[in-house]
Amino acid sequence: MPSPSSFLWNIMIRGYATEGRFIESLKLYFQMIDIGLLPDKFAFPFALKSCAGLSDLHCGRKVHQHLICCGCSNDLFVSAALVDMYAKCGEVEAARLVFDKMNVRDMVCWASMITAYAHNGYNYETLEFFDLMQESDVKPNRVSLLNVLLACGNLGAIRKGEWFHSYAIQTGFQSDILVATAIMDMYSDCGSLNVAMYLFDQILRKDVVCWSAMIASYGVHGHGRKAIDLLHQMEEEGEKPNHVTFTCVLSACSHSGLLIEGKKYFELMRTKYRIIPDLKHYACMVDLLGRAGKLSEAEMLIKNMPVEPNLSIWGSLLGACRIYGNLDLGEKVSTKVFELDPNHAGYHVLLSNIYASKSRWSAVEKTRKCLAGKVAYKIQGFSLIEFKNQIYMFGVGDRSHPQTEKIYSLLEDFATPMRHLGYVPLTDFVLHDIEDEAKETALSYHSERLAIAFGLINTSPRTPIRVTKNLRICGDCHNAIKFISKIANRVIIVRDMKRFHQFEDGMCSCGDYW
Repeated sequence: MPSPSSFLWNIMIRGYATEGRFIESLKLYFQMIDIGLLPDKFAFPFALKSCAGLSDLHCGRKVHQHLICCGCSNDLFVSAALVDMYAKCGEVEAARLVFDKMNVRDMVCWASMITAYAHNGYNYETLEFFDLMQESDVKPNRVSLLNVLLACGNLGAIRKGEWFHSYAIQTGFQSDILVATAIMDMYSDCGSLNVAMYLFDQILRKDVVCWSAMIASYGVHGHGRKAIDLLHQMEEEGEKPNHVTFTCVLSACSHSGLLIEGKKYFELMRTKYRIIPDLKHYACMVDLLGRAGKLSEAEMLIKNMPVEPNLSIWGSLLGACRIYGNLDLGEKVSTKVFELDPNHAGYHVLLSNIYASKSRWSAVEKTRKCLAGKVAYKIQGFSLIEFKNQIYMFGVGDRSHPQTEKIYSLLEDFATPMRHLGYVPLTDFVLHDIEDEAKETALSYHSERLAIAFGLINTSPRTPIRVTKNLRICGDCHNAIKFISKIANRVIIVRDMKRFHQFEDGMCSCGDYW
C-alpha cells in the first residue's frame, strides 16, 4: 500500500504482538512514528505488550513517553498494559506508581500488580496487596489466586495458605487444574508433604504440570525414589513427561544421592524421550555428581557440554569442592566463576570457606581483600517463621525482636545438654582466624536458630516448628538443630533454598546428605 492509514498500522502491530512476534511488532511501531504517523490508544497496548514480552525496559520507557505526549496516559487499557510492562521488566515500583495514578482499575490491573509483586520476590507485599484488592471490592481471579498461593509457599505461611485454600473451595477455583496444583505446591512448600500428596491424589485429570510439581515436591523433601515411582505412574496413566519433568526427576536424584538412577534418566531423556538436555539438566547432573564426591567426573561433564556452562553450573561445582575440601579444583573452578561474575560475594565466601577448612588464613584474608576491592553484592541470610497468622523474620545475630532476651537465653540453655549429647561445633564455617570460643559464639546465633528458639518459646509442646531460610543451611546449624529437636522433643522443619530438612529425635530426613 502506498500510504497505509494509522488504522492499518495498528492492525499489523496488534497482529504481530498477538502472535508473539514482538520484535516485528516493535519495528512496525517505530517505523510508524518515523514516517510521521502518531500512534493512538489502540497501538500503545500492543507495543507495550511486545516490550513486556521481550523484557525490554528501554523500549518500554520510550513507549511510555510517547503515550504521555499523545494524551493517552488516562486510558484504562493503555494504563493496564503499562503496569504489565513494568511488572514483567522487574520494575515493581514503577508499575505501582502507574497503578496508583489510575482513576479506574479493572481486575486485569490488580492481577498484573499482584503478579509483579509475587514474581519479583515481594511476598509480603503480594499478600498485603491482595487484602487491599478485597477491601476495594474487587473479586480475585485465577491469576491473583495463583500468585498469593505462590507467596504463601515462599514465606512458609501455611495458615495464610489454608485460608486461600478455603477461599478457592468456596469460589469454585479449586476445580481449575492450575489452582489445584498451586494449592498442592503451597502445602509442599510449607512443609506439609502429606497434605500435598492427599490433594494430588484427589485431582482426577492431572496434566504434565501437576505431575511435575508433585515429583519436584518429593525431590525437595528427600524422597527421590518416590519421585521416580511417580514418573513411572505418570507414564502408565498416559501423560508424557517433558523437559521440566526431567529437571524435577534429576533434581530429586541429586537430593537423595541416587547417582546411578540420575545417570540412567539423564541418558533416557535423550535416547528414549528425544529431549535434548538444557542448562538446567546439566546443572542437576553436576550437582548430583558433586554431592556424590565425583568431582573429576563433574568437571569432565562440564567440559564436554554442547552448550557453554553458566554461572550456576560452575557455582555448583565450587560448592562441591567446599563440601569435600578439594582446594586444587576449587581454585581452578573459582577462576571460571569470577570470570562470569566477579562481584558475587557468595562465591568469594565459598572459596574462603575452602581456605578456612585448610587453615589457610593468609589466603582467606587475600580473598576477602579481593572482595573488598570490588563492588560486590551478597545476599543477606534471613529466616522466617509464622506465628498467629503473622510472619516474623530473623537475621544473623538479630536483636530487634521484643523477645530477644528470652530467645538468646533459650539458645544458651541448650548449649550444655547439646554438648553432653555429643555436639561439637563445626568452626570451619567461620572465616576468621579467631579463638574457637569466639567462633562458636558466631555460629550460635544464625538466623534459623533464632527463629527456632522463637517458635519453641511461643508454641505449645509437640507443635511442629516450621522455618524457611533464604540461603542454604550451614553444616553446623544442621548439626545443632538435630540435637535441639531431641532435647526439646519437637519436630523442626527447616526449608532452605535447596530442600527440606525435617529434624526429629536427633535425626534429619536428609540423612545428612544435602
